[in-house]
Amino acid sequence: MDFIAFDLETTGTVPGVDRIVEIGAVRFRNGSPDAIFSTLIDPLRPIPPGASAVNGITNDMVAGKPSIDTLLEPFSEFCEELALVAHNAPFDAQFLISDIKKFESRAPKGIILDTLPIARKVLPGLPNYKLGTLVQHLKIPTTDFHRAEEDATYCGHLFIHMMQRISVAGKLPDISNLITLTGKPELRFPQIIRQPKQLDFLI
Repeated sequence: MDFIAFDLETTGTVPGVDRIVEIGAVRFRNGSPDAIFSTLIDPLRPIPPGASAVNGITNDMVAGKPSIDTLLEPFSEFCEELALVAHNAPFDAQFLISDIKKFESRAPKGIILDTLPIARKVLPGLPNYKLGTLVQHLKIPTTDFHRAEEDATYCGHLFIHMMQRISVAGKLPDISNLITLTGKPELRFPQIIRQPKQLDFLI
């Protein structure tokens, strides 16, 4: 199964209010990372110290980097129509959805799958289901956490491990079964058709 694993770092926890400061997306083909989309983003406002303490991203690091409105299109092109995978996916998705709507941007077309509820079903009995705990449990090699590209890579490997565990005779479960496994409604990015802007002339 080919898919995109993605992760964001943000200035806070409220979509539409807080801003994205980093996108990391890794395309997996045949079970291995195949391509990477990774960039810091200028949020056009100061990053709170609390956010920097978590992800290590500072104002100096994002100064002069692209703004999110210039990155949504290339991010969409990178993702194509592949399924998208993230840990606690609704959190990351809502940040992107907010900006996609704000800028009326093209968006990835693939279904979004959440590894968090899937892990609770496939790997029962763990003390918690944080990405770090799951990665350690599965002995996935790690470097840093709370940076978008690294966390996206870990999430992709986590997804592959879980798919291998629930495959039957080497056959991966289909998407509808994975959605059922999450226990949540189907999640996708909005597909917005830009309307031509009408000019009002004063007569």
